[in-house]
Amino acid sequence: MNICLFTDEEITRPLSLRDSRGEHLIKILHKKEGDSFSAGIINGKAGTAVITKIQSHEEHSPDNRKTWLEGTIEFDFTPESDGKPLYPLKMIVGFPRPIQLKRLLRDIAGLGVSQIHLTATELGEKSYLKADLSSPEECRKMLLEGTVQAAGTHIPEVFIHQSLQECLDSIKKEENSQTGSNSTSITAHFALDNVSPEISLIKKMNEAPYDIKPFEQAVAAIGSERGWSKSERELLENYGYVRTGMGIRVLRTETASTVAATLILAKMGLLG
Repeated sequence: MNICLFTDEEITRPLSLRDSRGEHLIKILHKKEGDSFSAGIINGKAGTAVITKIQSHEEHSPDNRKTWLEGTIEFDFTPESDGKPLYPLKMIVGFPRPIQLKRLLRDIAGLGVSQIHLTATELGEKSYLKADLSSPEECRKMLLEGTVQAAGTHIPEVFIHQSLQECLDSIKKEENSQTGSNSTSITAHFALDNVSPEISLIKKMNEAPYDIKPFEQAVAAIGSERGWSKSERELLENYGYVRTGMGIRVLRTETASTVAATLILAKMGLLG
């Protein structure tokens, strides 16, 4: 835990020692009164918190087999910055297995992408969308984990779509609204495809038109574990996505997502 994040309401209240954050501060970081720790407001300011008071006592289970701390940590928070900004990269990801979803969302959030669009695909397993870990609330918890690991405060937005068509329409609508507000930034659209890519991702990012005027925003689409169907490839092309590859090896959805995001962010000059 590289930063403790709180909601607007929590930042002014004592923190319970039974809360995972309070437990981490006392048992892992061994913080005492007068000590400070990195803190921030979710989707808001980052800064430093100073512990002003710790009230604690031990509680025991009826059979004395379990012991835990009860009490609170009082602290004063001083905001110092607006937090680390999210990057202008949106990720479209075909629903992976639930066990992979947690790692994927955590790592993508750690990289600082702005939006994650999870979508059903024609070749993907439909039951994944109904898994407990696939709800917006659970996804947000995983994104929060990645944000905390990266010592950030801003959490990527997560959207869940029932089809790729629905997903692409949603992103296109948002892009059209930005165009209507006189946005002049160039947006690149990449569809990662290990079956029939037109060009490598790295080569495409260095070719026209991006060699003349680099893109300032990007959308990267990664299919589910069975990849894109023929009709989905055609759909992506119709929406202006270039089918790109990242070598001859077949990567897991979570791995492909992290690698693609890293390459794109590096090309945008955001990791240097």
